[in-house]
Amino acid sequence: MPTLTDLVRDHTDLTETDVEWLHALVSDWQLLADLSFADLLLWVPLRSADVLPAETGSGGPSRRQPVALDTGAAVPGWVAIAQMRPTTGPTAYPEDLVGKVVRTGRRGLIDVAWRERRIVREGDPEWGSGIPVREESIPVRRGAKILGVIQRSTNLSSARTPSRLELTYLQSASDLAKMISEGRFPVPGEEPNLVRSPRVGDGLMRLDRSGRVSYASPNAQSAYRRLGFPADLVGESLGQVTADRCDTGEPLEEALSVVLSGRAPREVEVEAHGSVMQLRTIPLVVGGTRIGAIVLCRDVTELRWRDRELMTKDATIREIHHRVKNNLQTVAALLRLQARRLQIPEGRAALDEAVRRVGSIAIVHETLSHTPDELIDFDDIADRVITMAGEVSTPETKVTPKRTGNFGVLPAEVATPLAMALTELLQNALEHGLANRFGTLEVAARRYGAGGPSPAPDPNDVSLWGEWPTAGEHAPQKETPADGRRLVVVVADDGKGLPPDFDVESSDSLGLQIVRTLIVGELGGRLDFRPRQGGGTEVVVDVPVEQHHRPGPRS
Repeated sequence: MPTLTDLVRDHTDLTETDVEWLHALVSDWQLLADLSFADLLLWVPLRSADVLPAETGSGGPSRRQPVALDTGAAVPGWVAIAQMRPTTGPTAYPEDLVGKVVRTGRRGLIDVAWRERRIVREGDPEWGSGIPVREESIPVRRGAKILGVIQRSTNLSSARTPSRLELTYLQSASDLAKMISEGRFPVPGEEPNLVRSPRVGDGLMRLDRSGRVSYASPNAQSAYRRLGFPADLVGESLGQVTADRCDTGEPLEEALSVVLSGRAPREVEVEAHGSVMQLRTIPLVVGGTRIGAIVLCRDVTELRWRDRELMTKDATIREIHHRVKNNLQTVAALLRLQARRLQIPEGRAALDEAVRRVGSIAIVHETLSHTPDELIDFDDIADRVITMAGEVSTPETKVTPKRTGNFGVLPAEVATPLAMALTELLQNALEHGLANRFGTLEVAARRYGAGGPSPAPDPNDVSLWGEWPTAGEHAPQKETPADGRRLVVVVADDGKGLPPDFDVESSDSLGLQIVRTLIVGELGGRLDFRPRQGGGTEVVVDVPVEQHHRPGPRS
């Protein structure tokens, strides 16, 4: 289905400012539909005066054809760009009408409302679809310009004597319709609504010009009882009643009494007696005179307490990561002190390796302590691990590791073992492949698979990957539902290369055993050591980045 912006761009001469106004109207017109117990359909005039799209249904215009037009018609036809159904009553149009195009004269009330720039009502209901429907057309004004017409259609099949609640709804809807026709709603310059604004059914109060309640729905009355006001709201000053109830001990918002007296269009939240209530005020200005206001209210106590619990839980998790990071750094410092006291080179080297391993884990926890969830931008961690490896390399090597490509965002359960494995591979390359010589050390990363930004790495892309393996279990596999999104990392150096009899599975190197355990055993990935084209070594790591997609270690 085409969007409002698409339909306006394709079929009308409305400007971007006009479209913004219509977006603001449509984002808030559920209020009018609910107060009216009616469907709303927004029509805007077509652009061309001599070419008209064929009339269409919900699928939108399918072709264009010339038609003979009445020269007295102001516009050639209309296109429906938005539709809203009520939540307070039955719909008059169960089918979708967005994209429908009609010629001038087919919907007479729209033409009259556009031409005469006023609200037009129909006395007798229509029975075209077997349902009695009362029609009304409301011109949509922005400044001095009429942008379109709202068709308001009320299903009368369940008509009965209206209650006081329904009469208040209808009167409020009539006032809002007048404000739309006068260009006063949506309110120019009003801040966007809160994510979950109160609805009509949550609670409604009608205020007079002085800010006193002339009507309060049962839900609104119940909400104020939970705030600690047991009496009837009718006749009370809403701003004063609300201010008296607030007992949080915090300074009240200075504009609260102004907002709740109906003079300013805003949304506020108040808290009292353990209850939290959200209020939205809509001043009613008709004919240039403020006649009162509508105040919508909603009890959001459970929602806010749940939000606070989540915020507390997130803060606790971040604090835990921060303390784990501090503890790991303390352990690393103790190991470093112990290494300085050792006279045996082998023992000192072993403690230095332990310091690096603990440090790589601490980096992950430090990053997690700054994020609200368990997802990490691993590029920053990789850069810090690479920098750490370069700092501890021997002066004789004069090697500065670098990174190409992007790791992207990884879950914490993938980031921690991957950081440790990357630390081991970089250290192994510096100590063995590039020992006592100049050279280059590069870490290349790429994402591929379902939902990833890149396809599977190109075996022929030697500029980044060298000679990519094209056979064997460590070659990039074709995407399958079991694989999901994957990450491939290549650690490459141009050092002296692998020994002729090298076998990672039978190697007695603790670092390589750790890498294999982390990549294959814990992450369920693939690991391949191989000679690099032109000399040196490449280590290819291929892991799934989503936990529920991990296939597990291969036999």
